[in-house]
Amino acid sequence: MISRLLVANRGEIACRVFRTCRDLGVSTVAVYSDADAGALHVREADAAVRLPGAAPSETYLRGDLIVKAALAAGADAVHPGYGFLSENADFARTVIDAGLVWIGPPPAAIEAMASKTRAKELLGIEPLDPARVAESDLPVLVKAAAGGGGRGMRIVRELADLSGELESASAEAASAFGDGEVFVEPYVEDGRHVEVQLLCDAHGTVWALGTRDCSLQRRHQKVIEEAPAPGLPAALEASLLDTAVRAAKAVGYVGAGTVEFLVADGRAHFLEMNTRLQVEHPVTEEVYGVDLVALQLAVAEGAKLPPETPAPRGHAIEARLYAEDPARGWAPQTGALRLFDVPGGVRLDTGYASGDAIGVHYDPMIAKLTVHAPTRDGAVRKLARALERTRIHGPVTNRDLLVASLRHPEYATADRLDTGFYDRNLPALTTAPEGAEPAAVAAALAAASARRGRFGGGWRNLRSQDETRTYGGTGGDHEVRYRPTRDGGYEVTAPEGVRVVAAAPDRVSLETAGVVRHFDVTAYEDGTVHVGGHRLTARPRFTDPREQTAPGSLLAPMPGTVVRVADGLAVGDAVTAGQPLLWLEAMKMEHRVTAPASGTLTALHAAPGRQVEVGALLAVVRTEERPEAQS
Repeated sequence: MISRLLVANRGEIACRVFRTCRDLGVSTVAVYSDADAGALHVREADAAVRLPGAAPSETYLRGDLIVKAALAAGADAVHPGYGFLSENADFARTVIDAGLVWIGPPPAAIEAMASKTRAKELLGIEPLDPARVAESDLPVLVKAAAGGGGRGMRIVRELADLSGELESASAEAASAFGDGEVFVEPYVEDGRHVEVQLLCDAHGTVWALGTRDCSLQRRHQKVIEEAPAPGLPAALEASLLDTAVRAAKAVGYVGAGTVEFLVADGRAHFLEMNTRLQVEHPVTEEVYGVDLVALQLAVAEGAKLPPETPAPRGHAIEARLYAEDPARGWAPQTGALRLFDVPGGVRLDTGYASGDAIGVHYDPMIAKLTVHAPTRDGAVRKLARALERTRIHGPVTNRDLLVASLRHPEYATADRLDTGFYDRNLPALTTAPEGAEPAAVAAALAAASARRGRFGGGWRNLRSQDETRTYGGTGGDHEVRYRPTRDGGYEVTAPEGVRVVAAAPDRVSLETAGVVRHFDVTAYEDGTVHVGGHRLTARPRFTDPREQTAPGSLLAPMPGTVVRVADGLAVGDAVTAGQPLLWLEAMKMEHRVTAPASGTLTALHAAPGRQVEVGALLAVVRTEERPEAQS
């Protein structure tokens, strides 16, 4: 029997495994990097072991250090979580050779399936030879052979871009997974991403726990997942389940795993088998009423699964809450998570709590929110409302996007579920959410009330011009104009049609079109104001001249590390619009910085290894001046 378990991972998945261990009476051990010293998973474990350093390659990807930590802490088992070393056969062997119980499939099964190239060979699917890719093969997908989560993945639509994308994907894969192997396969446009959850014991029993749809993705990373996958023809669903079971049996699979497919034109295309627990496993747990982590531990202890797969019930949907700005190219965000509060009735899987800091070293996912309901319609409605009511104060997040996505007709009706959802709909989904304008009014009046409380003042016989405050938020800026009234209240002059019922520094009540609504307001010293579910930023009345930058300045869109500069790039070079100049790595993703226009590179402040903060000057491109037309 397992008595003490080390989780060779961090954040949300470590906390999730610890939760099951507490229920089972199993003691827990965390590992952490210097960047994670105060993280929630460290605080929740019974014991924790430091892995010196901050970069994944120095810490969570060091299998030797993790095994050493397990032995030092007296652990008798290791759970790999997902990501990092979870699909590394050598790590699994190292764990087993150290006399520890490995919570995962046999190393031979990992080797057969964890590498996407070898998995395809096993199923008779040949990847494309990069040296022989022709125009007729485009578009193609460059993909990391190890790992997942969208890292080390590039879509190539122009043959001239292939070599550069191979190099970029390989560098990102090596950084994220310690393995730079990549391969090329045909890219299926806008298919559905459907997968099958498996659970197998060492006695030949294989459970196929239904399907999941994970089609809503950005940068090849999943955003919203659900179970079961809606609207699949019965024959196609049966084929997916059969293929997944055959794949598991072919390699003598044991433990939890997932077989992924891309469904297009009524046909299923095999993508890969993930030989680990998936991020989206909670939706399957909710539908089938099982604890997959508890079952993983039981299987590792030699238990037999019941011969019959559990029966499904209802529908479950999961949304991934990221610290990122969808309106700015999904740029990851960092900073203090000042308040994080999720309403009841929602399953919360997270590695953060109020007061924690979101840093640059790891994935920007804050949490997963999962709901279950008897019907899909009920689950959609329940999750959208729960997200609206979630209070999250701190960095910009994708919360508004998640709400808008769930309520978009294509998703809400399951009429058009495919991986092109955000390509088609992102501009409409990132407009100002409903209620943003009155939220800005509430923010302005709360600030005015706070000033009045501190300094006094108010209505005067000789009224001066209106007070004006501007707030930025999703969808653009909102200008508010108001004036104090004789009775100690306020009159809003813009936007029109708003009557002030009551105003205090932390709560404002407004009437619009005969309906009174109440707004809870929290303002922070950095100018960020949270009004209900709205995140606003107070704009300064006057621009600080010191904040002006030269035309053509390229500023860091996020904090991170410069990992590469284009070969031979130097000040004085001519560059063309869209030309890649340098690459930043932030939160395990590589971000390309390109020339905004054709011109001359007049400054280059980036160098490999340099840490930069958001807004740091990276380079300057002086655009070519057009000669004036002669008369």
